[in-house]
Amino acid sequence: MVRDLLLEGRELAVLVRRDRKRPAAERVERMVRGWEAELGRPLPRPTVLEGDLSRPLCGLDASAISWIGDHCDEVLHNAASLTFRSSDRDGEPWRSNVGGTRETLAVAAAAGLRHFHHVSTAYVCGLRCGTVREDEGDEGQEFSNDYERSKVEAEQMVRAADHLDTATIHRPSIIVGDSSTGFTSTYHGFYAALRLGHMLLTRVLIGSTSGPAFLAMLGVDPAAGKNFVPVDWVSSAIVHAVCIPAARGRTYHLTNPRPVSVDLVGRVVQKAIESFSQAARPDDPDLRDGLWFNEMLGAELDVYRGYLRNDPLFDRTNTDAIMPHLPCPELDEPTLMKMARFAIEHNFGSVPPPAARVKPRPMAGVVAT
Repeated sequence: MVRDLLLEGRELAVLVRRDRKRPAAERVERMVRGWEAELGRPLPRPTVLEGDLSRPLCGLDASAISWIGDHCDEVLHNAASLTFRSSDRDGEPWRSNVGGTRETLAVAAAAGLRHFHHVSTAYVCGLRCGTVREDEGDEGQEFSNDYERSKVEAEQMVRAADHLDTATIHRPSIIVGDSSTGFTSTYHGFYAALRLGHMLLTRVLIGSTSGPAFLAMLGVDPAAGKNFVPVDWVSSAIVHAVCIPAARGRTYHLTNPRPVSVDLVGRVVQKAIESFSQAARPDDPDLRDGLWFNEMLGAELDVYRGYLRNDPLFDRTNTDAIMPHLPCPELDEPTLMKMARFAIEHNFGSVPPPAARVKPRPMAGVVAT
């Protein structure tokens, strides 16, 4: 989204934390230089505000708040934790998803910003079935995990903020890699099964992971549909909505009208790890059989089991109305294999990937935290 907003010519300020090795400004500079190298053109630099969502007012001092009030007109809040389970509400995902949203709203209030874009998730629907409308939120549904609960609370907080003129909610479903290149910088959802299969294949022979036992082990209906969306399309969709003032104040399901079947996911994971991963040798003294593989993978995937159920039908009335020119790319087997290959070849983030080699989609274009 930083790339896409800069390409739209939007003046951008970003709230970024320092990591253990680099200050915030250096992290952003490395990212922008990577995109410049891939695009073959210079990009303007965003203003970098170093902060921390877990601190009051995101760790910003009075001068930074004053600068935001003078130079910014709206907030795009995209920071979140994807932790599924928590021992208490002082940890993740509550600290980032609820506490971080509270402090970002406090920054908007202190700086006098009255338009707020909040990136949530389509899975605030929890375990609901049937059709989930964009204008629905907490309907008394049950949830699979703490991540979903925390995102519902964050949405409620944004909608209840009386210092805002508009609160716009963007709800992506399960985000996967770039539809053109396979590029990804995070490895959740689809990549969890792929990563575990890749690691466990070092203990079994090629062929041990094949067959219907793989899907049976997951305990799900092979015909169930999973709503995957490529990261490049999600960015294009959010930036497009952010750049249209008339789009403010609504909720958008950034979901795929053509869900991927669990059967296809299972086949892609099998094919990818057997094509791109290094399996055990026949003479390996630690060699195990396919049953061991299935049992180990099933146990490790238990935390994701709630996401392996059949997804509901996500209403896209608002989304279709503002972006008929931005259809979600189809995620067929070759596209998913491209994403799986990228993940395996870059060892799920251990080998730093280059910026995605992709032509940005034409968009229109704000200030982000």
